Amino acid sequence: MRLFEAILEANHRAVAGDTSASVAVSEFPNELPLAALTCIDARLNHLLPGVLGVPEDQFIWLRNAGNIITGPLSSTLRSLALACAVKGAREVAVIGHTDCLVCKTGALPLLNRFAELGISRTALPENLTEFFGLFASERQNVLKATEIIRQSPLIGPKVPVHGLLLDIHNGRLECVVNGYQPFDTTAGKFASALRQADAMMDKMAEIGSGHTGDIKFPESKIGEAVSSARDWLHRATEFAEGAGDQVGERTPPPAAEPKPAPPPLPPHLTRPAPVKFIVDFRKPRR
Repeated sequence: MRLFEAILEANHRAVAGDTSASVAVSEFPNELPLAALTCIDARLNHLLPGVLGVPEDQFIWLRNAGNIITGPLSSTLRSLALACAVKGAREVAVIGHTDCLVCKTGALPLLNRFAELGISRTALPENLTEFFGLFASERQNVLKATEIIRQSPLIGPKVPVHGLLLDIHNGRLECVVNGYQPFDTTAGKFASALRQADAMMDKMAEIGSGHTGDIKFPESKIGEAVSSARDWLHRATEFAEGAGDQVGERTPPPAAEPKPAPPPLPPHLTRPAPVKFIVDFRKPRR
């Protein structure tokens, strides 16, 4: 059992009423200290780091409104990078919490609150949601933050990045992202979509070569046209082979064996006769 798993196991036991539940910190010398990013909500003050079972001297606490990370080179990411490089953090955890006020605040209410503080709309960025990182789901916000941290060049690949959701009412931790496991990033989803597209192209190649397998296609007008054209071409080929082309021979074929006429084209494959325009230049213009 590693540190993150031990934290979850001890936390769930403690919430269930086990007063002796704790994390044996001495068993994880290579996984501590732990750097954690949380919200600035004051209700977290008496919960952390106690709900983690980690002593304060092994807990590097970073906070911002909504535990939001806006980019891989943002100021919050810079602080996390320094927590690892300078303070020696071995693992990182993004800890969101339920009943988050940032989650409940939309762009319009935020504008109204800024107005109450005397801040005009023209002084604020055009896209408030993007600038302030507003979100509608605490869980999705944790997922997004952990993905950005993992993709940041400031955090080395040796640092596990976990995601947790803390119940603000009872202190129970829920695992959102286990940093010891591969993370399903957006790039990974895109690669999966590319693999599915490749498989589809292989199937289309089989269709083009005539190996349709069990795939069934509905009848269509295009299919009927292709079938009719193929039948006409087949009959025309038979005519050309059986007519006995006599080009280059001096003796004409016997009159008793006239050449059969070629089969007519299907109506939907024939071209209309060209339209001729006759202009009489002798008539004076009116």
